[in-house]
Amino acid sequence: GPAVGFGIGPEDAAGVEAVSADVHEHGKSLEEFRAYRERMNAEILAENNLVISRFFALDGRAYEGGALDVRTKELLGLVASLVLRCDDCVTYHLVRCAEEGLTRAQVFESLSIGLIVGGSIVIPHLRRAVDRWGELERASG
Repeated sequence: GPAVGFGIGPEDAAGVEAVSADVHEHGKSLEEFRAYRERMNAEILAENNLVISRFFALDGRAYEGGALDVRTKELLGLVASLVLRCDDCVTYHLVRCAEEGLTRAQVFESLSIGLIVGGSIVIPHLRRAVDRWGELERASG
């Protein structure tokens, strides 16, 4: 099984040092994440499955502004994703938080809520989230 806290199997452990600078210990670079997500979403939606299509549409609509603004909803998504320990979801919401102009302080305060709610088991995911946020900050100059 995967090495605890790193998301890599024993067969991958020997190659960790050889990973390029723009790929993180926890996996894909942001560009690889985006490309994979777009490609797989397109493949999934191309099946024209009614339930899947409706769920994807509902997910998109849920994050539109309403009584709560988009920024607040993205922070809620970030916290829920951290508590549920979904690294891809955390990355997605961090990207959206960056796009919405949220600050490091706002993101960290939200991550702190996720840690309180989720407990110590979320710490490895918090590490990866902080690493990913740093990548986003570096990319934005």
